[in-house]
Amino acid sequence: MITVQGIVAIITVIILSAILYFLGKKSSLKLTTKSVVAIGIGSALYAALSAVAIPIGPNTSFRMSIALLPIFGALFGPIVGLLVGFIGHALNDALLWGSVWWSWVFLSAILGMFGGLIKLDSSFDVATGKIENKHIVKMYAYAVIGMIAASVVAYAGDVFLYGEPAKKVWIQIVLASSTNMAVMAVIGIPVVILLGKNKRKNQNLTLDE
Repeated sequence: MITVQGIVAIITVIILSAILYFLGKKSSLKLTTKSVVAIGIGSALYAALSAVAIPIGPNTSFRMSIALLPIFGALFGPIVGLLVGFIGHALNDALLWGSVWWSWVFLSAILGMFGGLIKLDSSFDVATGKIENKHIVKMYAYAVIGMIAASVVAYAGDVFLYGEPAKKVWIQIVLASSTNMAVMAVIGIPVVILLGKNKRKNQNLTLDE
């Protein structure tokens, strides 16, 4: 049965997706068949990898799956990043716990969305190796801003929609934000950079031949 929290989360994601879709149209980004496939694959991977979790606090775990969010976001854009985080996290909650904790599902969704905002820069493209220092700075900046926004939303959702104790939620947010940011900064974004550099290197080799 869908809860009030779930209805709020789903409606919000639909609105955000619609906004991003129209922003994407203006900047020549399109939601293609490849994007839809990426959402399916990314969501499944995120749900599966989220099952591997190391407890670090009250109902809080260290998860390597977070690294997938900036990767799928940078490769396919903010809508894909948003939906991979949202669907993947919700799927993991439903399969492992039998219920979905929507405020934290939305945390993953926001991280994925911000990870994909770099695609709004027309000079950036991992597929063709177009990654410069300014893009790397932007990716880290978006990750930090996204982490702050996601933390605020998760905190507000837990305290005001679920009625969780504020002190407990604060501890969870600090622990989760620290570890999530570390995973994105050390694994997620560097993987995007490596993919872009390898693609550029391969293209240069092809041209030389």
